[in-house]
Amino acid sequence: MSGHPHAPLLRQVIAIVEDAGRTMILPAYQSAVQRFNKADGSLVTATDLAVQRQIQQQLHELDATIAFLGEEMDEAAQLACLRDSGGYYWCLDPLDGTTNFATSFPGFATSLALIEDGVSVLACIHDPVRGETFTALRGAGARCNGEPITASTQQSLAKSVGFIDFKRLSAAHAERFVRNRLYRSQRNIGSCALEWAWLAAGRAQFVLHGGEKVWDFAAGSLLASEAGCQVGDFSGAPFFPVRALASPVLAACSAPIHAALQEHLR
Repeated sequence: MSGHPHAPLLRQVIAIVEDAGRTMILPAYQSAVQRFNKADGSLVTATDLAVQRQIQQQLHELDATIAFLGEEMDEAAQLACLRDSGGYYWCLDPLDGTTNFATSFPGFATSLALIEDGVSVLACIHDPVRGETFTALRGAGARCNGEPITASTQQSLAKSVGFIDFKRLSAAHAERFVRNRLYRSQRNIGSCALEWAWLAAGRAQFVLHGGEKVWDFAAGSLLASEAGCQVGDFSGAPFFPVRALASPVLAACSAPIHAALQEHLR
């Protein structure tokens, strides 16, 4: 990874993201959290907004030519970035797992990706509670705190643990996955970024989600792919180049598990 052309940039990104976790997110988590609802009803805190402002400014100082797309921008600005950036932009979720953060559940992370020529080429997901930083460079593998990580070698869906967000599946799909004993067990920890990172690290065997936003999967999908996972939408189509702000997500540690999940989604 050290010889990769983006390796120096990744080191700077890690420093930026870890600093935000240490100096902004953790201190706020340990005190009273100021929170309010966005127009779509989702929760946002003052920390989400402050972290995005700081990281956006620091990324601009690194390279002012790279556009920026953040979760806490309004939708018109997000769509304008996708349309006008030429496929060259930072994609940031400053605090993924805001509801967890605001309710003192220790499951949240900062997720940052660099999109270049329309595809994700650099990924950094930082979990400030556990002190884990997951990184990937396209073609150079995935790491946690600098050490290589790989996906689980499990081949059987029946023996798998998966991250499933039932709330965002269709009623028919949700019922099928609830009623039938298709897998060993299921989790939903409320942070897409951590689910992607933990899939890449072999801590689960698949992720199934009815609709993640680009800032939810931009970094995580590269991590999982570089760790050996099969990644895409329900049909297996790649996420990039991004065609819309949201996409269904299906990722698995092995081809047999991925194929079995696709069959159950049909």
